[in-house]
Amino acid sequence: MEKQQLFDVASTLRVYDLEQPRYFGAPILPAHAPGFVYTLHRRHEPGLGEARTGASGFIYTAEHSGTHIDALCHQAEELSLYGGQKVTSQVQTSAGFTELGVETIAPMISRGVLLDIARYRGTDWIEADQPITREDLEAVSLEQKVLLNAGDVVLVRTGNGARWNDPAAYLASGGVSADASQWLADQQVKAVGADHTAWDTVGAVDPDLHVSFPGHLILLVRHGIYIMENLLLEDLAKDRVYEFLFVCLPLKMRGVTGSPIRPVALVP
Repeated sequence: MEKQQLFDVASTLRVYDLEQPRYFGAPILPAHAPGFVYTLHRRHEPGLGEARTGASGFIYTAEHSGTHIDALCHQAEELSLYGGQKVTSQVQTSAGFTELGVETIAPMISRGVLLDIARYRGTDWIEADQPITREDLEAVSLEQKVLLNAGDVVLVRTGNGARWNDPAAYLASGGVSADASQWLADQQVKAVGADHTAWDTVGAVDPDLHVSFPGHLILLVRHGIYIMENLLLEDLAKDRVYEFLFVCLPLKMRGVTGSPIRPVALVP
């Protein structure tokens, strides 16, 4: 394709913004509180000696607040990271990780697939006592006529993104079960994401693995599959867009366990 043809195609793409707005008071797990804080440091003020003035501030944020991606160093099993990398004082330091930090996540440009579980179940959102199962994912794939391929990015809609401005309700919703996470890992996807605070249901312990957040163990530690959380999927769902070009550029912060992201879906 010639350059001009490429530019012409790009100009016709619909862009779906998949990031939730960031602000103090947005939903955040207690372990990552306060989440996001911004203070204005320099201000536009009179009497500074010239017509031009400037304003700037400081951002204080947990890397797992808002719409973000988990690095592979974020979780361990028996003190081992993905690939059998042992957690030692040389790997886990006071300044971050020397292995598998978020800077190792390459820019993500992949086929994206939306699996709209809330629509399939005929509910506004998934409740905590009814987590998303493998059967849900398989059934929705068939209903939407989308076949998952190795290297895909799969986004799972719980419907919970519509409650972003109601933190108590948002944090109490249901996530993805261990068997569903394992099924996605078996499809050899590159990454997964959900409009949910933790991918897994918060507070639930898997009866087979005997751990909380079992999907984090299955996906990040055992299979090296990235997890994105707190996505905004309502616009894709409203337009019934189930396949798209997914673009995500994590910040290149050395040794960090996760990164804020502004992912987008591009549709011809």
